[in-house]
Amino acid sequence: MSYSYRAMAAATVLSLAALAPTQQASAADMAAMPMKAKPIVDLPFFLVNDNRVTYSYIFDGTDPGAFTVRPDGSINGKTAKSVYSFTHFDVWAYGTNFFTISMFKSDHNDPASPCTAPGVTITGGAADCAGATEIYGLIRSTFGLNEIFSTKAFTYGYLRNVSLEIGADANSENTFLAPAKRDVVAGLQFAFDLPYKGFLNVAPLYYKEINHNAFIQCGLFGPGTAGVTCSSDGNTEYKGTWAVEVNYYMDLGFLPANMQYFSLSGRAGWYGKKGNQNGSLGALAGGTETAVELNSEPIRLTMDVSKAIWGDKYSHNVDVWVAYRYWQNKFGLDHNAAPGVCTLAGRSTNTCTEESLYSGITVKF
Repeated sequence: MSYSYRAMAAATVLSLAALAPTQQASAADMAAMPMKAKPIVDLPFFLVNDNRVTYSYIFDGTDPGAFTVRPDGSINGKTAKSVYSFTHFDVWAYGTNFFTISMFKSDHNDPASPCTAPGVTITGGAADCAGATEIYGLIRSTFGLNEIFSTKAFTYGYLRNVSLEIGADANSENTFLAPAKRDVVAGLQFAFDLPYKGFLNVAPLYYKEINHNAFIQCGLFGPGTAGVTCSSDGNTEYKGTWAVEVNYYMDLGFLPANMQYFSLSGRAGWYGKKGNQNGSLGALAGGTETAVELNSEPIRLTMDVSKAIWGDKYSHNVDVWVAYRYWQNKFGLDHNAAPGVCTLAGRSTNTCTEESLYSGITVKF
């Protein structure tokens, strides 16, 4: 996740907070102290409280099933997206909280409702629909076992801590499909130290998702049988499955001092098969089996512009970055199957795998 570099600052604050009450005064200090001791100042509830806004651009994004067939018969499944994001990260005595909410605005190759494809409505009529808008939110919270049990038993070698992790995702998009994803995750997070004030987090999790799919709504293509061939409300409930989420951050501390404005970070999430793409409906509803999903940004290069211009005091107030984004089997849809969405007449629509340059600017406030 993009908050990786902040967690290292959080760990530093935690260690300083733990050391401060136990430091011993020297004899000279004791002699200079008044007889009446000063009251100890309480630590703030949030040891780190970090808020940022980001504008970014995905050059070659995709949305499953959103594609155009060119006059020569080739398929264009790419859609550029502007992304507007707010992120919050905090550290308190027992763990961390991360929250982000983003708005993705697509170009016309990923149309909003009532179009079901670029230039085409559900009735087959022609229409120049606007690009789709998606709102996506994510929250992850950790509770450190070292902090909960007041121990160092969960620190060994490069392992810094083991935490309980819980979280949830939610989205809504104004396409005809009208997805409304809701999922929860729960499990453990293992935090490891990396060189140059870096770290690596690995979280094995349980994953459970409920979504919405307008194309399986009863009444759209005839009455159907609710729960067998169609869904009474269009909702799809998937089987619980496994997930592994990984993120890392590291300053490029090996660079010369006058160039130490750069850092590397990245993330990856694997999500197991969750059953038929039409959820809990029977075989008569059609659909194909889902596949293991990989949603990743394996590398992001960030330049701390504010530090380069104004010095250490303003470090990471303004960052510019460029990243590589790779997302296979988007939303669990098998990029080699899912006829009409991921494939068309045996050919790939190039919409269920996303491979793109991704760049943006982030400002702290």
